This record gives sequence, structure tokens and C-alpha cells, in this order.
Amino acid sequence: MMKVSYPIVATSLVMALSWGMPAIAQTDPASGQVSAGTYHVDPNHTQVVFSVLHLGFSHYTGLLSGIKGTMVLDPVEVKNTSLSIDVPLSSLLTTSSKLNDELKGKEWFDAEKFPTAHFSATKIVKTGKDSASVEGALTLHGVTKPEILKVRFIGAGTSMMSKKYTAGFEAQTTIKRSDFGIKMFIPYVEDNVDLRIAGAFEKDN
Repeated sequence: MMKVSYPIVATSLVMALSWGMPAIAQTDPASGQVSAGTYHVDPNHTQVVFSVLHLGFSHYTGLLSGIKGTMVLDPVEVKNTSLSIDVPLSSLLTTSSKLNDELKGKEWFDAEKFPTAHFSATKIVKTGKDSASVEGALTLHGVTKPEILKVRFIGAGTSMMSKKYTAGFEAQTTIKRSDFGIKMFIPYVEDNVDLRIAGAFEKDN
């Protein structure tokens, strides 16, 4: 149904950066700017949501979780930032358990053969005070294609829960599942798939 790296991001994930922005966090409300360094995805607070037009009647939505990845953030020279995200397709979840199994099967994602969607950034360009364009390679269903994520910075600071310095982003893109060889039920289930990624990254000590 969709194609991520995933979800793209992820994404993806999932996620690049608004640099030099004031940190926004409950336990660190005035902590200057986003901290440079190496971050890892917080899998408990990172999600990829996909939406596709189903039979022309509704935009059907599903979720991917359990995401892993690394971001090396340079808030001064954004182009030097790197991002790599992995999304396990076994985590795919909709409101139908039958559909979950179908989507993981051979006619759709074939998650047993291709268990992970991967996104790796190749170029990051700041587009605004709190936004960036993240170009990268998305691998899904054994196929790798270029995709672009529109990313917005949400906030950064020390989490009141984990006590770890955390940076949060959201990303959006639209991909064609047929580009990745996932063509089941086109055009009744639309080829275009909208992806929305919520990414939380915890800084390494």
C-alpha cells in the first residue's frame, strides 16, 4: 500500500533539521540552540503514518513503528548533517488484523523477504527558520528510489521523562508505491501514498 523507509521515514523518517532554533522542552525551556552531536531514534516516540485513497471513498490510514536510526547533527552547517533510518515492516498496523497480514504478504510488502525499509539522506538544505528539505534514497520492497522529505523542527531540550537531551521533527512526503513494485489493486487503491513522520531523537552522552 505504501512505500517508506520507510519508511522514510522516514523517514522517516525520518527528519532533518532546523538549526540554530531555540530549544523547546518542558524541562529545558530556554536552553539556547539545538545541540550538535550524534543522536539515535527514540523508537517509543517515533512513528510513520501512511494514508492512501481507498476505492475512492476514504483515505485509509496505517502506522509503522519500532523505528531505528542515527542522526549526526551539525546545526551550523546543515549540509554536513547525516541521517539513516530503518523501519521494520513487521510493525505495520491498521484497524484490521486480516489486512495487517495481507499487507505484510507477498502481494504487497513481502515483509518476510524484505523486512526493512531504509532511508538514507544524501542532501539536506535549510528552507526556512524551522524547516529543511531532505533528499535521500529510500529502499523498499528491494527497490531503491530517490525521495524528498519536507521536514519541520518541533523542539529540543532535556526530556522531563527520560532526562535525555531530545530533538523532535516532523516530516512529510508523497511516494508512488508502483515505483517500488507494489502494484496490487491500482487504481482502486491509489498509487500515491502520503507519509507523515514524527521523529524523536535522543542525543548520545
